Amino acid sequence: MQNRELPHCHNEGEKIEWIREQLDHVEDFQVVSEVFKQLGDPTRIRIFWLLCHCEECVLNISAMLNMSSPAVSHHLRPLKSNGLIVSRRAGKEVYYKAADTEQSRLLHQMIERVMEITCLTEQHL
Repeated sequence: MQNRELPHCHNEGEKIEWIREQLDHVEDFQVVSEVFKQLGDPTRIRIFWLLCHCEECVLNISAMLNMSSPAVSHHLRPLKSNGLIVSRRAGKEVYYKAADTEQSRLLHQMIERVMEITCLTEQHL
C-alpha cells in the first residue's frame, strides 16, 4: 500500500507504520473473517462448544441439540473445512471433536468468556 500522509498527525509514528503494514495483509483478515462467519450462527457455536468438551457422533449431537442428523451435518461441514473441528471414523461411525489447535482453543475460550460475561450481566439486571 502506498504510504500516504494521514489527515491528522497524533505523533504515533512507528506505531502507525506498523499498523499500516498489518492492514496491508488483507488475506490474514480474510481468514479471520471466515472463522468468525462460522461462529456467526448460534447452532454452530453450540455444536463447536459441545465438541470442545467431548467427542461425539452426529446422532448424539442431533439428540443433544434436538435437531435432525442432516441439519447437524450441514453445520459440521463448514466447521471442519475451516479446521475448527476434526473427525475420525470407527467402523461405520464418524466421531467429531474440536481440533487441537491454538485457533480452536482461543475460540473456545472466547465463547466461554462471552457467555460468562453475559450471564453475570444478566444476573445484575
